[in-house]
Amino acid sequence: MGFSKDFVWGAATSSHQVEGAYLEDGKGLDLWDVYEQEAGHVYEGHTGHVSCDHYHRYKEDVQLMKEIGLQAYRFSINWSRIMPEGVGVVNQRGIDFYKRLLDELLCAGIEPYITLFHWETPYALYQKGGWMNPDIVNWFGEYAAVVSKEFSPMVKNYFTLNEPQCFIGLGYQNGQHAPGLHLMNRDLFQMAHNVMKAHGAAVLQLRANASQPIQIGYAPTCGVFYPASEKEADVEAARKKLFECPDLENWTWNVSWWSDPVMLGTYPEDGLKKYEPYLPNITQDDLTLMHQPLDFYGQNIYNGQMVKADENGNPVIVKRYPGFPKTAIQWPVTPECLRWGAKFLYERYQKPFYITENGQSCQDVISLDGNVHDPQRIDFTHRYLRELKRAAEEGADIRGYFHWSFMDNFEWACGYSERFGMVYVDYPTQKRIIKDSGYWYRNVIQTNGENL
Repeated sequence: MGFSKDFVWGAATSSHQVEGAYLEDGKGLDLWDVYEQEAGHVYEGHTGHVSCDHYHRYKEDVQLMKEIGLQAYRFSINWSRIMPEGVGVVNQRGIDFYKRLLDELLCAGIEPYITLFHWETPYALYQKGGWMNPDIVNWFGEYAAVVSKEFSPMVKNYFTLNEPQCFIGLGYQNGQHAPGLHLMNRDLFQMAHNVMKAHGAAVLQLRANASQPIQIGYAPTCGVFYPASEKEADVEAARKKLFECPDLENWTWNVSWWSDPVMLGTYPEDGLKKYEPYLPNITQDDLTLMHQPLDFYGQNIYNGQMVKADENGNPVIVKRYPGFPKTAIQWPVTPECLRWGAKFLYERYQKPFYITENGQSCQDVISLDGNVHDPQRIDFTHRYLRELKRAAEEGADIRGYFHWSFMDNFEWACGYSERFGMVYVDYPTQKRIIKDSGYWYRNVIQTNGENL
């Protein structure tokens, strides 16, 4: 027992975080290109203009993926690289870059998984209202049609949206990410509604324009609530806490508001009651569009919070003890979240399940011996994968795991201050070094996780 024989072992990146070449070969500006140019938005004024220079070094990077033994690579297309204005004219040079990358991956025996949107809103569309404008449903559908026409001969697997909780919540509610705004709740709920309708439009267009049968999923995120014990009361309390809609001040950070419409065709009842004064007009046609048939469900999971049941069975968060382990970015280390997150999400949505991101930021350095030793990342990943394996053994249909990240990269508002990669990038020289964790992961892949 353990992971299935066809379990997919991969790693992930996103276009803005690794590609660089931010205005080369006809690419249009994306929202982050503009946001990070202004003082105070990104750590020490860092930008993604060059980043890992993956645009020019993709052949070397694919060879490193092959050396690690990756079976799959999840990456995003930059919408503004292939459609500089977001709609209309298609930039053939941008298309050609991704086709070259796909050729390299397929020649190396690495299965590509395309993410349509990992926060790279074309700036031209942002100027027209972006996610606030209901027309973005059709804009995103038009973009998905281009992706499908151009890449479906080579690519079978797609994710529509990455972490809507973040690009709406961090970008438009608390202002930590591009475009750094603090909008009213009514506007935020309208944006969320448009996001899920755009997802549905993309699914329709991907399928309608594909030249071969394709598989499509969705990649939201959230913190997981996991039980303090195996007692049924604690398990039920954690399950309840995971899927309940939070209070208004933190409403964007949850599972069910963003996944129930997509996966089940309805908004959660408790959210409809809690948020009622701020909601847009929700029609059955909207819900039908959101609820397109999907082939799998992805979730980005990094950490969670322990929950126990009180005497009435209600969930109570268990406070973390002083000195609780944290990663370099100060996120708690909670391996149990992969077991219970996978179990709870599979129970609710009944779709083959992928961990689309999971990993650890470490304070990595090149040692005197010229190598990069990251025992904390190995220990972290080992603990988390062991818990994911338990979920598989307990009946969750888990199809794959994508480590975040394949390589160190531009970590949004943190710039280059956080390193999540299995490959070290020395930014002044662009030299790459596979870290110890990359070689460790190779062994995990070779044994299909039996060594965990």
